[in-house]
Amino acid sequence: MTGKRAEKIVMIYKKLYDLYGPQGWWPLMSHDGTNPTKTGSVRGYHPENYELPRSEDEIYEIILGAILTQNTAWTSAEQALLNLKKLDVVSPQKLLKIDDNILKEAIRCAGFLNQKAVYLKEITKFFTSLKGRTPERKELLAVKGVGNETADSILLYAFKQPEFVVDAYTKRIFSHLGIVKDNANYMDIKKFFESSLPRDTAMYQEYHALIVEHAKHYYKKKPYGVGDPLKDL
Repeated sequence: MTGKRAEKIVMIYKKLYDLYGPQGWWPLMSHDGTNPTKTGSVRGYHPENYELPRSEDEIYEIILGAILTQNTAWTSAEQALLNLKKLDVVSPQKLLKIDDNILKEAIRCAGFLNQKAVYLKEITKFFTSLKGRTPERKELLAVKGVGNETADSILLYAFKQPEFVVDAYTKRIFSHLGIVKDNANYMDIKKFFESSLPRDTAMYQEYHALIVEHAKHYYKKKPYGVGDPLKDL
């Protein structure tokens, strides 16, 4: 049964890719690109360009975005990033020096401003300490404010490491389809996907992004899955 479920994971990826095409995650303010086929924000995306991020600045921007988008929509996190850019503090040295109250006001739109202000400075200290190297997952998880999903997002999109990102939509869709158990935890689902797929960073990036896009169409409101074409598989 496990083998059949693993085969379905690959089939579903192909179906989603056929439905929505390449998503081009993670969006970057510094990249003048769009994804006109996705819902929500379309700026900064780079479909079929897996070379990004190329610079330390772009890596850092993705890390900030991964913190800001916790428990909120990307559009809100994006606005917070734009506010930080207007203040010219999307750099480790400058963000660490910014007054806490100014920082909180800039990221207010992303919610949880007190917590996230602390998290942004903690992850910035950690990023600075790396001195250009790629962190290990356990190191990221030791940083205040970084849980499983944030750590995997940073590793997958900022550092191009093949770590599958599991979000609430992933569990909602695949438990609804009967592929994962309702009580499966984050690591159970992550390990299942990683054991079912080739260890391919680009594929992991696209799959996570495609799951989010699909969920926006069929799994945002109850009853979930009405008209979901994945049921045909």
